[in-house]
Order: sequence, then structure tokens, then C-alpha cells
Amino acid sequence: MVLAVLKSMRPHQWVKNAFVLAPLVFAQQLTTGPAVWRAALATALFCLVSGAVYLVNDCFDVEKDRQHPTKRERPIASGALGVRTAQVIAGGLALGSLAVGAALSPAFAAAMLAYLVVNAAYSRALKHKPYVDVLTIAFGFLVRIVAGALAIDVPVSVWLFACTFLLALYLGMGKRRHELLAAGDDASRQRKVLDAYDPTQLTMAMLGTALATTAAYTAYAVEDHTTDFGTNLLPLTIPFCVVGLTRFFRLSSASDDPHSPTERMVTDLPFLANLLAWGALVVYLIYAP
Repeated sequence: MVLAVLKSMRPHQWVKNAFVLAPLVFAQQLTTGPAVWRAALATALFCLVSGAVYLVNDCFDVEKDRQHPTKRERPIASGALGVRTAQVIAGGLALGSLAVGAALSPAFAAAMLAYLVVNAAYSRALKHKPYVDVLTIAFGFLVRIVAGALAIDVPVSVWLFACTFLLALYLGMGKRRHELLAAGDDASRQRKVLDAYDPTQLTMAMLGTALATTAAYTAYAVEDHTTDFGTNLLPLTIPFCVVGLTRFFRLSSASDDPHSPTERMVTDLPFLANLLAWGALVVYLIYAP
């Protein structure tokens, strides 16, 4: 049962919680010991909380998942993990994480609670509302940013907010676009909200959001405040942003692959190589003497 629970918690999706660490990096606290361990604990707690959210979501979606070519293999959909058992474990994970989070910082715990409330609303109703569903997902990434900042008590840049929101919105729309292309006539059986989406409209929305994301990141990279990092070379990282967005668009266009592009990007070598190169260059430029 332990393996079934762990699989349902989607460890491969925990990479999204790296956004909790973003304030640590961009507030130049990466070399500050206390801030590092507080940020690491905050990230671990969000992994547990997001795992609880996945458990609850699978309980709500159990019948829909059984109609999906790959989701039917999830432990709850396949019967390897009972719905009631999953609910109890999710509740324990959520309450335990909130308790530890409150000890770390009451404000951080409040952000975690907000994340749980938003995701509960998503699982119950918001995921059935076209575009509201992807907006809700994007809001969850903003909460991660706020929580990371609260954990180490640093302010959050408006540019970090803007880039995070637009990027998360882009990823969410890409996931919906792929679901439509891959499912074909079975789309509404696998996810009801897909009836309200149109692949062409999603493609246009993705392209517009990609342009907005690139523009926001470019504005951040060239703004005068970046000289606080002791460098004016941050624009060198802009091409990596463009490459990453382009690669994800290609992943979302692979209609012959049943796996979500947000799952594939964490195993896609070109995407990962570009991401790691961007991260290494950003850290070097911000922290190099």
C-alpha cells in the first residue's frame, strides 16, 4: 500500500514545488544557511501538501480516470488503493504539514492553507469551468512563490509574480490542448471541461501567453534593478526562456502520446538541458563575484 500511496502522490510532479525556492535564489539568499534550510523545509512541506491534493483529486476523478488510457492505471482508479483510505491519508498529510508549517512560520502555514483551499475548490467545481481551471492552476504557482518568500521573510518582486503567473498559465493551457488533441472524440468522457475548449483557440491563447511571458521576462532582465545583482548580463538568459517555451509547445502538440506534456517535460532531455543551462547561468550571474 505504501507504494500505491506514493505513486498517487505523484513524486514526478513535485518539481513544480521548486517555485517555492525562487524567492531564495532571486533574493540572493542562496548562500545564507538559515534561509536555505527554511526554504528546503518549506519545499518539502509543499511536496507533502501537493501529494495530499493529488490523492483527493484522484478520489473525485476515479470514474473519469477509468476511462483514460493511462490514468486508469493510477492506484485509486485501478483499485490498488481504496478511496476511503486515500482520503484519510490525504487528511493526515495536510494536517501534519500545516502543523509543521505553523512552527516554521504562521504566515507560511496560512499560505499553505490557502493552497489547500484553492485546490479543494478546484477539485470540487473550478476544474469544470473553462479557462477558470487553468487560471486556478496558475494561482497555485503564485501561492508557492508567496509561501517561499514568507518562509524566509523576504519581499517578492512584481516581476517574479508576473513571470510565474504567465508561465503557469501557458503550461496549463498546453496541458488542456494536448488532452483535446490526444483524446479526440473521447475528450469529454475523460474530462468534462474539454467540451468547452477549442484546439485552435487554445493554440492562439498559448502563443499570446508565450509572447507575454517572454516580454515580462525580458522586461525583468533589462530593468535597472537587476544591477542590484552586480551584473547587467541577465539578458543573456532570455534565449533560454524562448527555447523552453517553444519546446513545451512541441510537447503539447504530440497528439500520439497519451502522457501529459507537463509530465513529459520532466523527462524530456532537450527541455531539461535547456532548463538546467538557464538555471546555472542565472545563478552564476547573480552570485558570481
